[in-house]
Amino acid sequence: MVLSRPASESDLSVISTSGSLFVRDSLPKHKMQENSIPKEAAYQIIHDELLLDFKPKLNLASFVTTSMEPECDKLIMESINKNYVDMDEYPVTTELHNRCVNMIAHLFNAPLGDSEDAIGVGTVGSSEAIMLAGLAFKRKWQNKRKAEGKPYDRPNIVTGANVQVCWEKFARYFEVELKEVKVREGYYVMDPVKAVEMVDENTICVAAILGSTYNGEFEDVKLLNDLLLEKNKQTGWETPIHVDAASGGFIAPFIYPELEWDFRLPMVKSINVSGHKYGLVYAGIGWVIWRSKDDLPEDLVFHIKYLGADQSTFTLNFSKGSSQIIAQYYQLVRLGQEGYRHIMENCHENAMVLKAGLERTGRFNILSKDDGVPVVAFSLKENKGGHDEFEVSEMLRRFGWIVPAYPMPPDAQHVTVLRVVIRAEFSRTLAERLVHDVSIVLHELDKLPPKVSAKGKEGAPVTAAHEENGDIDGAGHKRKSTDLETQREITTYWKNYVIAQKTIKRQKVMAS
Repeated sequence: MVLSRPASESDLSVISTSGSLFVRDSLPKHKMQENSIPKEAAYQIIHDELLLDFKPKLNLASFVTTSMEPECDKLIMESINKNYVDMDEYPVTTELHNRCVNMIAHLFNAPLGDSEDAIGVGTVGSSEAIMLAGLAFKRKWQNKRKAEGKPYDRPNIVTGANVQVCWEKFARYFEVELKEVKVREGYYVMDPVKAVEMVDENTICVAAILGSTYNGEFEDVKLLNDLLLEKNKQTGWETPIHVDAASGGFIAPFIYPELEWDFRLPMVKSINVSGHKYGLVYAGIGWVIWRSKDDLPEDLVFHIKYLGADQSTFTLNFSKGSSQIIAQYYQLVRLGQEGYRHIMENCHENAMVLKAGLERTGRFNILSKDDGVPVVAFSLKENKGGHDEFEVSEMLRRFGWIVPAYPMPPDAQHVTVLRVVIRAEFSRTLAERLVHDVSIVLHELDKLPPKVSAKGKEGAPVTAAHEENGDIDGAGHKRKSTDLETQREITTYWKNYVIAQKTIKRQKVMAS
């Protein structure tokens, strides 16, 4: 036990932390202090500083679960000191992990017998799961190319430009060319036809997204599968599909059971899903499932004989906590298919309530789909006075809401959207309240003067760059721009303005 030495003898009689000497100095930011402080003071000071964080339930930017039942919280705390990698010491935890893999594999219609064990592993999230799946595809492709006596040094992967950043990380970290199918205005997901056109003999897989980060839309995995089957037949290749179901993997099986996106499609060889999203577990758990043993090269798997039997392991890290694995098993057995179905239906209905409320304002275009992940993505129909989605996002923070604003991926980056993720803990009352607060923000923005003071003839800001490029006429007016050019300029201008304001605020906080 660590014994704290008080700063002075008088502190021994002080009951209140706020009355002690420990609150007179700020906590260290770069180096550890020399002396210890009482546990009560350490707790209270850190606790108080954390109050400046926003409320997780109102963080509508995140897909990650922020609330679980007290009974599950208790299980988490009871197992928080267990290191999952110690399989010999914690064999029951390992068994619960394997049960989760089997249940999720059956949920994804893996071709398994009733008592056959699935091939899969728990990860710290979908990012690690995608890295593992990508490595399996790369190694299998390399092994095949070596056996055929062909070059194997230029692998590529085909995705949509709307993929999450973890796909870019995989490509960069593991030296795989990333071939992106650009999106377009009105179609913000990967086009299967264009994706298959980009496939060549060096393509290790095509990645389809079941629930785009940008607007929650499901990509057409069925069409992609059919097109790939035809191309593989014509070329003799065996280009497979990986489904990134980080967001949609715990949604589609329960409210879109007839949708074919999973192992029912023969070219789908692996699927990842985030347990900490709609799997309803706190942050720190993901899963990757393979169709069969043949789809996971044996030379990537390490074998540990801790339990008197062969225990295989395939992860990027070694140590990790057991709590989230146990929490996932709790949710699977506690809720069952009935419980998950009710929760996902509620999320979908609340998304529709929010969508209808935003449409009633008459000020927004809805860019998300009714079918898909319960996300509502929307953009302003017009930017009155130069006020845009970034300002709406910033002003909503005053009410406690975190609603992100961001540009769409290439080639639709001129479109800026706001996005609300509807999670299990987001009630209809909160949906209605958010619409109310958005309406207040719009009313306040309408009363503000235009944010751009120096304008060209078309209303867009005149900058030094325009003068250098010869975009200013003899009268000092900006040359006539297309509507699209004007919209892009204003969006860029205000995005930079908002970023600058946030930087200034952050610097002030750090300085204090």
